[in-house]
Amino acid sequence: MNISVIIPVLNEATVLETALRQINTLKGEIEIIVVDGGSTDSTVSIAGRFARVLSSPKGRSTQMNLGVKAAGGDVLLFLHADTRLPEGAVSAITKSMNDPAVIGGRFKICLDETGWQYRMVGSGINLRDRLFSGFTGDQAIFIRKSAFETLGGYRDMTLMEDLDLGRRMCRYGKVVRLPLTVVTSARRWKNNGVFRTILLMWALRLGYLLGYPPRLLYQLYGDTR
Repeated sequence: MNISVIIPVLNEATVLETALRQINTLKGEIEIIVVDGGSTDSTVSIAGRFARVLSSPKGRSTQMNLGVKAAGGDVLLFLHADTRLPEGAVSAITKSMNDPAVIGGRFKICLDETGWQYRMVGSGINLRDRLFSGFTGDQAIFIRKSAFETLGGYRDMTLMEDLDLGRRMCRYGKVVRLPLTVVTSARRWKNNGVFRTILLMWALRLGYLLGYPPRLLYQLYGDTR
């Protein structure tokens, strides 16, 4: 089973090389597609040493959909540039996909900082996911390419495109949460404050569920990466 790893990027030079080197150590049949949204740093030159690089208008949903068009894998894995896959990720995905009823899934998550407040954030995300299946892009969403195309791909949204896709996946077929854990950067919480960021993320999710337009939520979100 071939897996296409699709990474949307914008000015991610500080983290991208580490991410791509780590992916290339994983065992299994993988292709890596980096979709750049107009970086002005060295992101593109770094990506070109490790992956196929595509240029796209800015916007994660637009970038990821473009990556899918170029993908040759049976399974699509959408990965943020600051998220690290665990060893065994490819074999775990492949094993889960051996069940024809499974259309996709995600991983558990933890942050790359060891303080109690960061452990709390990771535990809270995992608990929310377990209770409500409200998984997001930080958890490395994967899906059969055929199912992704049937669902119409990512919707053209400035924010919450990952939550939207996850909800549609759950309605469409069987979705799994793998027992392995991805490690994602704590920079958002470090830069903006742990509790402020938690409140903001919950406010954004609530606003989305209440029907507020993603473009308005994006204005509240700002640059919190």
